[in-house]
Amino acid sequence: MAGMSAGESIPGATVIIPTFNERDNIAALVSRVSAAVHGRDAEILFVDDSTDDTPDVIRAIAATAPIAMRMLHRDKPVGGLGGAVLEGIRAASFDVCIVMDGDLQHPPELLPEMIDRFEDGDADVVIASRYIGGGDNGGLAGAIRVGVSRGATLLTKAMFPIRLSGASDPMTGYFLVDRRRIDPEALRPNGFKILLEILVRSDVRVAEVPMEFGERLHGQSKASFVQGMQFLKHLALLRFGKMSLFAIIGGVGALANLVIMWALTHLGVEYVWAAIIAAEVTIVGNFILQERYVFNDMRGDASAIGVRFAQSFTFNNVEAAVRIPVLALMVETWHISSILAAAITLIAAFFVRFLFHSLVVYAPRRSVRQARKSEERQRLRLEAEAAAAE
Repeated sequence: MAGMSAGESIPGATVIIPTFNERDNIAALVSRVSAAVHGRDAEILFVDDSTDDTPDVIRAIAATAPIAMRMLHRDKPVGGLGGAVLEGIRAASFDVCIVMDGDLQHPPELLPEMIDRFEDGDADVVIASRYIGGGDNGGLAGAIRVGVSRGATLLTKAMFPIRLSGASDPMTGYFLVDRRRIDPEALRPNGFKILLEILVRSDVRVAEVPMEFGERLHGQSKASFVQGMQFLKHLALLRFGKMSLFAIIGGVGALANLVIMWALTHLGVEYVWAAIIAAEVTIVGNFILQERYVFNDMRGDASAIGVRFAQSFTFNNVEAAVRIPVLALMVETWHISSILAAAITLIAAFFVRFLFHSLVVYAPRRSVRQARKSEERQRLRLEAEAAAAE
């Protein structure tokens, strides 16, 4: 189905807000959303999984609110927050749905900018991003949460480098989506990363606006270790293909490394030189296999093979030069078993290598990205001319 035409105003928007025990935030949230969308046809749809009196608060505020308000209360919160969002998308009065959290960390004042960006006509999803110019993730509590959030984003983009190439913040919970462009029945929400589900399972055009992620005013964050495990499981279920193939090739390379070193030492080669030769041979072999089986669908848009090989070869050698001293430090200073230390450093190195190859070595060239944008603008121009002729 065709999306918006450039400059076309939307009939209205449904602001979908999933809530879980957010009673103290509701009044301020409704006031700020109402002010942000003043003059537009809009509604707020709360999808509530609360165990406190949040539903009563919503009903009381709805009686005098300056904006249309509805609530779906779920006694059985199937699919967690993602399931709540999906139910909201199905029940929305308008096709343009804007999803935001109920804790006021997503600034309602950004709603007009998101709608304006959608009305440009070249996007089906508009993401409020913390990671583009003008964005900020300062509302995350502490350096650890900031690091975890950024690391999860990089890992996700590495696993879906093509689908998420235009999304700097696929983990955000603040986004606009044209539900005509997605199939709700194809979505499998599991936890709180529903945008990732939409982007991976749908063929949608993405645009972004910068967001300053605010601090929580009331209540407690819903982030937890359990949710983190749910996210990793969801990520694996969505697509574990590239990373699993990368891991298999890495395992084959490690075995080949040992076999080559064993053979060379039995031929009388000093063990240090045998280790160096084995490492270099397996680095080259891994690159050839990765080209053929892991990143074959990305080679056409990436840099030339010589550049890719130079980047991969250099990075792997630098990684090895860093990893071995770290291993020695863990053994000599922290008195960790050499086998355990080797396992820890190899696992860490695996993720770093995968991120680097997916996001750097095989990243689309700038000229390719620009050409795609030019083609999209040309397509929109032709559609507009055809519509005017009719």
